Amino acid sequence: MEIIEAIVLGLIQGLTEFLPVSSSGHLVLFQNLFGIHEATQAFSILLHVATLIAVFIYYWKDIWELICHPFQRTTALLIAATIPTVVIALLFNDTFNAIFGAGKFIGFNFIFTGLILLYADSRRDGKKKIRNMSIFDSLIVGTMQGVAILPAVSRSGMTISTCLARGMDRENAARFSFLLSIPAILGGMVLTIKDMLTGEVVLTEALGTVPMIAGFIAAAVSGYFAIRFMVNIIKNGKLKWFSVYVFILGAVLIVDQFFLHMIVK
Repeated sequence: MEIIEAIVLGLIQGLTEFLPVSSSGHLVLFQNLFGIHEATQAFSILLHVATLIAVFIYYWKDIWELICHPFQRTTALLIAATIPTVVIALLFNDTFNAIFGAGKFIGFNFIFTGLILLYADSRRDGKKKIRNMSIFDSLIVGTMQGVAILPAVSRSGMTISTCLARGMDRENAARFSFLLSIPAILGGMVLTIKDMLTGEVVLTEALGTVPMIAGFIAAAVSGYFAIRFMVNIIKNGKLKWFSVYVFILGAVLIVDQFFLHMIVK
């Protein structure tokens, strides 16, 4: 992988991790464009770690509060939301990869994300704060986050939309979604580390140290600014514009997959 390719993928990951347009789908898309097929899983997790740093920087007050007072309702809600995600990932990740991997059906998954965003944008603004969430609310949000293991299905799109559908106000929906990304990303790291220890994934040999560092920095910086941008967008209720984007992208990819064969191989 060239340095410029790593930087581009880092920027794509940082921006799309927190915009509801699917980071996994965009990484698959650009990896196909660049012809990168080695160690993509490991590099993807590395970029997710960089975006995790962006979350820690932006929400450091919330995270510090959770560290200082771990036995609180927010902690319980985040744990409850993480459980169905973990169950879905452990039971269905290999199956989903076999069915939807390598860009298969990526266009349809983008369109699915767009439909969820349209539905969320049509909802009346709720008033529920994180402290007012029920455990059942968290389980539903976590289940929808589990669905986002499908490539081109947006994790932030699923969780933010579900929070809004459960009556949360827009600012708290964004906060809960981004805080929930922390255990999700850490879980992905654990799975990849296991693969690295068993020899299924080799990180530095396929990527090179310099491109790896360059992609990491690009993802961390762009991720921080993406969070700031996304929080403002959610407050103003403009998710529909993201749905328009993924509808168009999904339609283009479907046409390409079945007729042109230029992007999705």
